[in-house]
Amino acid sequence: MKPVIFLDRDGTINEEVNYLYRPEDLRILPGVPEAIRLFNEHGYQVVVVTNQAGVARGYYTEEDVENLHRYLNGRLESYGAHIDHFFYCPHHPEHGIGQYKKVCRCRKPATGLFERTEEFFPVDKENSYMIGDKLIDVEAGHNYGVKGILVGTGYGAQIYEELNKGKRADGEEKPYDFYSEDLMGAARYILKEK
Repeated sequence: MKPVIFLDRDGTINEEVNYLYRPEDLRILPGVPEAIRLFNEHGYQVVVVTNQAGVARGYYTEEDVENLHRYLNGRLESYGAHIDHFFYCPHHPEHGIGQYKKVCRCRKPATGLFERTEEFFPVDKENSYMIGDKLIDVEAGHNYGVKGILVGTGYGAQIYEELNKGKRADGEEKPYDFYSEDLMGAARYILKEK
């Protein structure tokens, strides 16, 4: 069994860009390559799980997504880091076109993308984490049975602020297991917990 760091892509690894698919538009967030390298060095498998509704809407193709992922990994390799697997959902239940318009098991917060990892190795869920900038990411991780970390990049800081404005009743559980301003903070937290 292997521990896994499941990562959302847009807003977690790279700057949030509406329907990112062109390599020239990719902006990796500060500290991300170093954080991923730490995970690599400490024996974690690093797996990206990302909803890509732009495919469903016809804005770009699955080949575009795969090309971007190869480019991203090439950029990370120059820092001595790498992502082991990329899994994406090309569907949307309402706005999809043709074969891509459907309710599926791979669109987060469903767990189909996580389960694809099990085709390669058994996942040590007790020591695995899902990290993302939206509550849907944390929810997907919890649905799969791993801890969820919300990061303040992308939409995360705004979500964190809204959750902590007293809107939750005292004693009500937070929807995430830990909050970090960025991926490096999440990496430090996880490695300290190890």
